[in-house]
Amino acid sequence: MKNLRNLLLFTTLAAAACNSGNRQTSAEDSTAIKAIDSAALARDISVLASDEFQGRKPFTIGEDKTLEYLTKRFKEIGLQPGNDTSFLQEVPMVEIRSVPEGDLRIAGKTGELKLTYLDQYVAGTKRVQDRVAIDKSEMVFAGFGIVAPEYNWNDYANLDVKGKTVVVMVNDPGFYDSTLFKGKTRTMTYYGRWTYKFEEAARQGAAGILIIHDVLPASYGWPVVRSGWSKPKLDLQTADNNMSRAAIEGWLTQESAKKLFQLAGVPDSIMNQAKRPGFKSVPLGVTASLALKNKTRKSVSHNVAALLPGTERKNEYIIYSAHWDHLGIGEAVKGDSIYNGALDNASGVAGLLQLATAFSKLKQAPKRSILFLALTGEEQGLLGSEYYAAHPIFPAKSTVADINMDVLNFFGRTKDITIIGKGQSDLDDYAAKAAEKQGRYLVPEANPSGGWFFRSDHFNFAKVGIPALYPGSGTKSLAHDSLWAPDHAAAYGRDHYHSPFDQMDPSWELSGMVEDVRFLFDVGVTLSNEDKFPQWKEGSEFKSKR
Repeated sequence: MKNLRNLLLFTTLAAAACNSGNRQTSAEDSTAIKAIDSAALARDISVLASDEFQGRKPFTIGEDKTLEYLTKRFKEIGLQPGNDTSFLQEVPMVEIRSVPEGDLRIAGKTGELKLTYLDQYVAGTKRVQDRVAIDKSEMVFAGFGIVAPEYNWNDYANLDVKGKTVVVMVNDPGFYDSTLFKGKTRTMTYYGRWTYKFEEAARQGAAGILIIHDVLPASYGWPVVRSGWSKPKLDLQTADNNMSRAAIEGWLTQESAKKLFQLAGVPDSIMNQAKRPGFKSVPLGVTASLALKNKTRKSVSHNVAALLPGTERKNEYIIYSAHWDHLGIGEAVKGDSIYNGALDNASGVAGLLQLATAFSKLKQAPKRSILFLALTGEEQGLLGSEYYAAHPIFPAKSTVADINMDVLNFFGRTKDITIIGKGQSDLDDYAAKAAEKQGRYLVPEANPSGGWFFRSDHFNFAKVGIPALYPGSGTKSLAHDSLWAPDHAAAYGRDHYHSPFDQMDPSWELSGMVEDVRFLFDVGVTLSNEDKFPQWKEGSEFKSKR
């Protein structure tokens, strides 16, 4: 009953917002444009983020309900199955639930430090084994844990970490020094992402790796880390059962790291020293011991793919993507354990469905084919898009672009629209023209040091050379003061992101979401009727992949 009442109230408010004034977003017919409206977005968000969908985690009833709902909706819209005769693409995954057998024990000559799971550290493994452990593993502080020849940086230089546990900092040196990496524009490189640090530690042969959490360079607080690691984690199935990965992967709180350095007799100012060129990694003279019991389960999750065939260039494809998954049922916060994921990312999937509806209503069908792709496992490490990039339904060389949606605008119309990774590809030019039709303009993300370009599914399309457009919400409200949009975005990140409180809220102003989705519709319509392919711009690390 709660969800039904919310849906009725939300739809009423959304309909009112839809009628509050719309700026034209496309030269295409108004019937198609008007198909993207607040009430329809509200309906799909309400359903997908309801408690009945249990947080939409892969391998759960939530996945079953989501697949059923999306397949039904795409059929109602009139689209064809995107994967031959099926709307589903199988994505083989393995679920691992790791439970520590006890504290993380760090032993030195002067004593022992015991760290408590979730409060002071988190840890897991990608290895598909019943038990993994490190026992008196020598610990080494390895700076940022980065090997980047193009930036003349190697934290592992002349360092043998085989069988050892490395402790590293989050982000990259450019966060602290504008002369290093991409610090001039305060843009995080992929070397700053935690995923890279785990990958590099494995390449170096480390038995364990622990990342020191810090709120600003991580761009999120410890509760986000805690909630993500307190429940079973998923990964793609591999031939070697991920035995090439470090046995233990995890995080330490900043306070725990300082206690570690104190035990090791090393000043915690060593973290500042590691931010400067020429830093040499430091053996800490202490050992780490930790064992994890694992319950593993191999199964299959699914991407959902729906196709609108083109008329003249039907073997060329534009992809609209949004991940359907969230975190499922996890650690209870204030009595609520369902991580509904209303904005992250029921909103993006609702946008995907509205785009599909709009394209289906065009008087003149697009020349190129449009693939609407709802991806699995984004919250587990961009797994669905990683699998699609490695096993594409349609070849990457025939794919014109990926346009990705993840957490849409919920606070009303804005004068601008954010392009995450602005300057990467020609898609910026298409976006600028679409924004201009709305009387708007483009801005780069406010905090490029957060590495946002590497944190959603478009990244895996970029890695195989497909130009990717990833818009974020605007920053300057049309109807409110200059702090309105930033304050709402900050409050979401602080109070709702990756928590049970990312729920549908009747107070949202969906007029901005409508306008942003219409903006993306305009970009796709233009791309769908051209005969050229957008390219990566000079200086983009993805240009050579095209």
